Amino acid sequence: MNNHFDQVITRKGTYCTQWDYIEDRFGTSDLLPFSISDMDFQSPAEILMAIRKRTEHGIFGYTRWNHHDFKSSITDWYKKRFSAQISDDWIIYSPSVIYSIARLIEMVSGQDDHVVLQTPAYDAFFKCILESKRKLVTNPLSCQNGKYEIDFTDLEKKLSHKKAKVLLLCNPHNPTGRVWTEQELSKIVELCAEYQVKIISDDIHMDIVYSGQKFVPITSVTNNLEHIFICTSASKTFNTPGLGGSYVILPNEEIRERFMTLLKKRDGVSSANIFGEISVIEGYRFAEQWVDDLRTYLYNNMKLVKEFIEQEIPAIHFEIPESTYLAWLDCTGLHRTDTELQSALVEIGKVGIMSGTVYGEDKGVFLRMNIGCPQSKLMDGLKRLRQSVSSLTP
Repeated sequence: MNNHFDQVITRKGTYCTQWDYIEDRFGTSDLLPFSISDMDFQSPAEILMAIRKRTEHGIFGYTRWNHHDFKSSITDWYKKRFSAQISDDWIIYSPSVIYSIARLIEMVSGQDDHVVLQTPAYDAFFKCILESKRKLVTNPLSCQNGKYEIDFTDLEKKLSHKKAKVLLLCNPHNPTGRVWTEQELSKIVELCAEYQVKIISDDIHMDIVYSGQKFVPITSVTNNLEHIFICTSASKTFNTPGLGGSYVILPNEEIRERFMTLLKKRDGVSSANIFGEISVIEGYRFAEQWVDDLRTYLYNNMKLVKEFIEQEIPAIHFEIPESTYLAWLDCTGLHRTDTELQSALVEIGKVGIMSGTVYGEDKGVFLRMNIGCPQSKLMDGLKRLRQSVSSLTP
């Protein structure tokens, strides 16, 4: 069933960020990378076939997204996968999730207003808030027995500030892999409603959720949707970030109109990439089984990481996350600084694994390892991690 995920395909020489430009992040190019979050798997055959057919047509003119095929593929996917009712009218194409977040922050807050963010967090959020000239206010997650929880007392304190205008939520959460429960989301919505804070939810990892867990779109926990905006994409699901395109779910009609004006009139980015659009339609319509197989393969990769670390590098602590293909490794028990650990990884193990400091982690020493790859590459990476750690022990 999952054999095609074992296939090793060389990505070097394809202008690939993870493989061809690893030197940008780690200072050297001769590393095995587990860094940026895309996968080393081919996209589903259904998408590849549709792209081949469209390529053979050979004319790549301006492309519309505002039609039934695009929108219904999304609403049907939400109904099928999450039992969620999303209206066609709420959906708008966007060039990227971060573009959407930046525009929405700009629309619903002013300079120096507060944007509240659970940390550690996806590094692009920090840059986006900073460049928007808003003040980043952190709501650090607390870790109880290896599981991350929202500190709601601290969250309420941050939301109650008169300058707090936006809560930037990540659901499922990158890098910890938490899938926020219906109860947690309801509490978030209640607090934000009480303090009149808008919620922008980045749901890009929504489809990579492991058994026993259920992804709930935040729009499903309340009828008061005027202040809730979802920014997401099919690109993490089908491994298509290079094809461009994402979408927003905006129940608020006024915000929708303003977003469209910025997208089309001010920024001139309303014409979709045809291949990005095809990947959404074909993936959501026909590649459901591929997604289920992918989740099984990724979960087995997570189990492999856990077994290897427990047996071979017990000073590192790792719990299998509830979602994402990102392993969040607690290396605090190595009693080495982040700089020492990164030096060993790069110089001894010749492996590129992201430092937790990139995601604002300052309470311990962490690594974020992308396990979206064939098992053979993952095993090679884990052995290199072991070799690096061994070099740190006297």
